[in-house]
Amino acid sequence: AAAAAKAQQPRQEESRVVCLANMVGAGEVDAVLRDETKEECEMYGKVLGVRIFERDAAAARARPDDAVRIFVRFADTASALRARNAIDGRFFGGRTVRADSFPEPRYLANEFQ
Repeated sequence: AAAAAKAQQPRQEESRVVCLANMVGAGEVDAVLRDETKEECEMYGKVLGVRIFERDAAAARARPDDAVRIFVRFADTASALRARNAIDGRFFGGRTVRADSFPEPRYLANEFQ
């Protein structure tokens, strides 16, 4: 019964949300970043939303590669997986981007820490 219940729960890698880190540094978020990110990610499937989260100054100093997180919500998990696989490790503006799955309930609740 426990195995059946576990099989019913979506694994994190099956999330429709991808978190992109290290695309830009602290203070580098500009007016076009959201649109550029959406346009790039639409190559992998329909994008429902893009949210940009800038960590506080202390957290940004402690982890400069994680100062800004960009969350992209796709229409389906297959698109999110394609985007994650294609973007993770890519270079953008001299930085190596990290792309990871992110729990959709946390995205919907604006829990980006």
